[in-house]
Amino acid sequence: MIERTDAGSVAVLSIAHGPVNVMDTVLLRHITETFTALAAEQPAAVVLTGVGRAFSAGVDLRSLLDGGADYLAEFLPALSEALHAVFTFGRPLVAAVNGHAIAGGCVLACCADLRLMATGKGQIGVREFKVGVPFPRVPLEIMVHAVGAKTAGRLVFGADTFTPPDALALGLVDEVVEPGELLERAVAAATELATASPPDTFALTKAQLRRDTVERIARYRVDEDPEVARVWAAHQSDGWIADYLASVTGKR
Repeated sequence: MIERTDAGSVAVLSIAHGPVNVMDTVLLRHITETFTALAAEQPAAVVLTGVGRAFSAGVDLRSLLDGGADYLAEFLPALSEALHAVFTFGRPLVAAVNGHAIAGGCVLACCADLRLMATGKGQIGVREFKVGVPFPRVPLEIMVHAVGAKTAGRLVFGADTFTPPDALALGLVDEVVEPGELLERAVAAATELATASPPDTFALTKAQLRRDTVERIARYRVDEDPEVARVWAAHQSDGWIADYLASVTGKR
């Protein structure tokens, strides 16, 4: 589900979960477990990428619809825990966005310290608003941290996806790279981050830069996320999410 190879002192993680690496509870728990273990292991740096044509196409809406209330009750906490584990990881993390990074996949990429995206047909962006669901506090704060509050608001309400050059202009990605060079460049960037300062200096500086975000998550999540879950449940059952899924897949 998450394949690991090492490039020197850099751990390269590849999401391998179906054709487009959609996020279901199984994958999300695996992400949390993987990054919790990495936090203890403390490799010099990590590169996160996807297998196939997508980095991650985001939430598995089919499982969400089929699973009903019980699935939703497990899924939303698993989503927040996985993203929080990645966002607070203390070593250098580079996202090598090899293809589509949609909705939760975009948020996952935005957890990284640097985001490199391959040229080609891949698109990146957050579609939740059109799906009909609000952001839980963790992914919302990650987006604000990644691109700033003003741009995050435009991305959330616009609910569009962007080509690599447009994503670069928006600040959603930091660099656009030819597909054949993506992993090599990501490993080089991760190595540069890991060797530019001592590991404790990097870890403390990263924590300082992200502290306000982490504190806002802790402050608002308890009150907000139950209301978020209520709205997700409403549109899980009223047909809005099903209609959106049908509009993009042509299937009910």
